[in-house]
Amino acid sequence: MSQTSGRGDSPTPDAGRGNAGRFDAFARDRLPPRNQWPELLFDQPRYRFEGPLNIAVELVDRHVREGRGSRPCLIEAESGRVTTYAELADRIDRIASVLTGGFGLVAGNRVLLRAPNSPMLVACWLAVAKAGGVVVPTMPLLRSRELGVICAKAEARLALCDDRLLPELAALDAATGAGPVVLPFGELTERMAEQPPGFEAFATDAGDVCLIAFTSGTTGSPKAVVHFQRDLMAVTEGLPREILNAGPDDVFCAGSSLAFTYGLGAAVLFPLRLGAVSVLVETATPEALLDAMAEHGVSLIFSVPTGYRAMADLGRGRAFPTLRACISAAEALPRRTFDAWFEATGLPIIDTIGSTEMLHTFMANPPDALRPGATGKPLSGYQAMVVDETFRPLPAGRVGRLAIRGPVGCRYLDDPRQAEYVQHGWNLPGDAFLVDDDGYFWYRGRTDDMIVSSGYNISGIEVEEVLLEHHAVRECAVVASPDDRRGTVPKAFVVPSDGVRGGPELAAELQAFVRKHLARYKYPRAVEFMTALPRTETGKIQRFKLRDLELERAAERTCLL
Repeated sequence: MSQTSGRGDSPTPDAGRGNAGRFDAFARDRLPPRNQWPELLFDQPRYRFEGPLNIAVELVDRHVREGRGSRPCLIEAESGRVTTYAELADRIDRIASVLTGGFGLVAGNRVLLRAPNSPMLVACWLAVAKAGGVVVPTMPLLRSRELGVICAKAEARLALCDDRLLPELAALDAATGAGPVVLPFGELTERMAEQPPGFEAFATDAGDVCLIAFTSGTTGSPKAVVHFQRDLMAVTEGLPREILNAGPDDVFCAGSSLAFTYGLGAAVLFPLRLGAVSVLVETATPEALLDAMAEHGVSLIFSVPTGYRAMADLGRGRAFPTLRACISAAEALPRRTFDAWFEATGLPIIDTIGSTEMLHTFMANPPDALRPGATGKPLSGYQAMVVDETFRPLPAGRVGRLAIRGPVGCRYLDDPRQAEYVQHGWNLPGDAFLVDDDGYFWYRGRTDDMIVSSGYNISGIEVEEVLLEHHAVRECAVVASPDDRRGTVPKAFVVPSDGVRGGPELAAELQAFVRKHLARYKYPRAVEFMTALPRTETGKIQRFKLRDLELERAAERTCLL
């Protein structure tokens, strides 16, 4: 595979050592202007990290140094193989030596990672960070075209890849002639064996770039989000400590890839910061997650609503004696899913919301005062409000744009959309919410999912919640469909329950069902039945694809007139 030179220093195989004094400023130089940065809140000192900081040292080396090296750290769900903190530290050091010695990695170089969740992927992630590099994680499902966009945006010149996933990187190189230098895990393992133990961590600062995370594509073109060393530490002070009361005796399990910040936090940042254990599931199917929970003593499970819905059906009758908290994110949590999971396990689902731009969770439904259906309240150290289009705060009960700020915030890599996401120092995730009189925030969809029909604002999520209460509906999405008289109207795309056939009679029944529970102007004027809804790799419904489909159909109808 090819070697190409970028605007910064680039890794070159067998370039030799002696890179300690060099620095690749690519990411730092492409941060947004300072006046477009969000305001960060450090009212609580626990969120403030300053001075020298290397995330690999804090998550792994610290435990070894303080006498906890023999404690279990990672468990491979499928094989049961255990990695201790000392063993992980040794792997990280050897990989870092390979990268800086054999491949000439210098601080600031971007390294693309491509693998399913595994101890090797965790070791590679932390080795890049320990050497001062910038991690660019990618989903195993991505194809060469998508990988090409990421490589071009981040100018990643080195890729560490599971041998089973090499073909798409090879296809990228063949198509463009400008693919990254690829180091397969098999070859990396051989090179690791040749390295002496020990590696001195690069002296990174809390404000140095450590991660470039790409958004998952619910709105089309992905964005590259830059996070600093201190950001990765700050999020470990929020959800795991405040909401979950997690500690070193907990066993974490994530149903999400490490390529996404939700999975990164749940599988790496949170457990390793606490000196706890992380169970890594390579292919996080509902069956695999249930097996991992039952066989490895999982106490904290992180999944998405679609995952919980499937696991609730499959897990009835199974015992999970160690499970104590179940966390959901990525999309709205339907009440039906909440109830089904509670019936199957006796445990509530703790709904949360976060974003790649905010790195992880900024709001959660407090388990000691849980309100089913609500997303919850901001974590302490974060502030949230609902605003209108002119950025004026809205009173309780009014739907508007969510604005959030805290110890972490959005910084896009060389992207004009920074000015859209950060306004007046606040982050605008693009979510529509209302807040009630008790300070609970209720999700009402994406702001671009709001439907304006004959002057009425309609929340597609609100209509979806009603439809999901009908026994014939397994999944649904409600979006705006062009209409000559009303501008747009709500249209429901419905996946029927097993054994149910869609058709005009069921469509009319569902429309009547919505009219019975909501104001008449909110009911879906059209219902289309589907076998599946379009989703991202993280399970989020891609409503924009359904909206685009309706726009294309409207354009075709116009052409025929």
